[in-house]
Amino acid sequence: MKANQELMNLADRCLLHTYNRYPIILEKGEGVYLYDTQGKQYLDFASGIGVQALGYGNQELNAAVKKQVDLLMHTSNLFYNMPVIRAAEWAVKASGMERVFFTNSGTEAIEGAVKAARKYAYVRDGHTDHTIIAMENSFHGRTIGALSVTGNPRYQEAFEPLMPGVRFAAFNDLDSVKNQIDETTCAILLETVQGEGGIYPAEPEFLQGIKELCQEHDILLILDEIQCGMGRCGQMFAWQHYGVKPDIMACAKAIGGGVPVGAFFLTERVAEKSLVPGDHGSTYGGNPLVGAAVDKVFSIFERDHIPEHAREMGVYLEKTLEEMAEEFDCIKGRRGLGLMQGLVLDIPVGDVVKAAQEQGLLVITAGGNVLRMLPPLIIEKKHVDEMAVKLRAALNLRKIRGEENV
Repeated sequence: MKANQELMNLADRCLLHTYNRYPIILEKGEGVYLYDTQGKQYLDFASGIGVQALGYGNQELNAAVKKQVDLLMHTSNLFYNMPVIRAAEWAVKASGMERVFFTNSGTEAIEGAVKAARKYAYVRDGHTDHTIIAMENSFHGRTIGALSVTGNPRYQEAFEPLMPGVRFAAFNDLDSVKNQIDETTCAILLETVQGEGGIYPAEPEFLQGIKELCQEHDILLILDEIQCGMGRCGQMFAWQHYGVKPDIMACAKAIGGGVPVGAFFLTERVAEKSLVPGDHGSTYGGNPLVGAAVDKVFSIFERDHIPEHAREMGVYLEKTLEEMAEEFDCIKGRRGLGLMQGLVLDIPVGDVVKAAQEQGLLVITAGGNVLRMLPPLIIEKKHVDEMAVKLRAALNLRKIRGEENV
């Protein structure tokens, strides 16, 4: 086998440089641990950016996917297939929504959600000048449509002009949203918990107020639960904490347990007055392979009470992080919901991530100065304790090196 550095050099020559990768080549995973090509073990508190909800090497999920590979992987949506029928049944049951469209990614789920909202408004009044209110500091994906509703100029500037008809309001500021509403507004789009922007949960009064505005003005509420959904926050979907059901919801990441799949959900009211044959489609979306994965993921979630376990572990993780915030001056606060947590730092967060890697801990960043934690939902208290030992060591290592003010 080629040496690690040679392999990374090869990757850098062949792959488009859109990621600044860490100098680690991961080879395998087991439970909540990952292993690199040198055999080093890492406690994974990133889970592939919230994807590996069931950890690594889940034999039930692996067996379901392997079995489907031998049966049938693709048919196109010109035909029915059994796995996606079962997956759809699980999806509508778990979400409380009535219709689902399977996509290949979270970004595509956002694209479909936006199209459904615009089509609904067009069917209602025949106009094509409708606008969408999205949130500042948000992140919804990197295609042109998803970038257009992402409230961060840093991601948008080089790709303008973007999709017209998008206005931005301040997250958790209901008056800011009210000020953007007029007769053209067809939808309000937000993450129930902002992820990339820095781990900001919606305040209950804000989300309830948004719902009331939508009902008052016949505006559709679109919730992006790509990162915060699928048990991550202690309910199957984060909005269930608030009792605020969306009209359209985007989901991805954990829904496939590692297999690339996303979805957008609609209520029957929206579905029957929006997208029809010819309006939307996907060659690969809802193929038998991902259908088998989604089917198995939902069945494991229900049988093993995964969201409830995540809620319990989230309480313990919050307590542990609060204790660390009291211990280290560089930690200025904690925020999050369930197993979607962030520590606000006043030192370079990237340095802490690298120091944690040295200790065998994988964590990631969010919002510039936030250390983000998205562990597999199957973690136990012992794994939270192990994380705390490794993160303390990483933070103390910075002190030893005299890097506090770097």
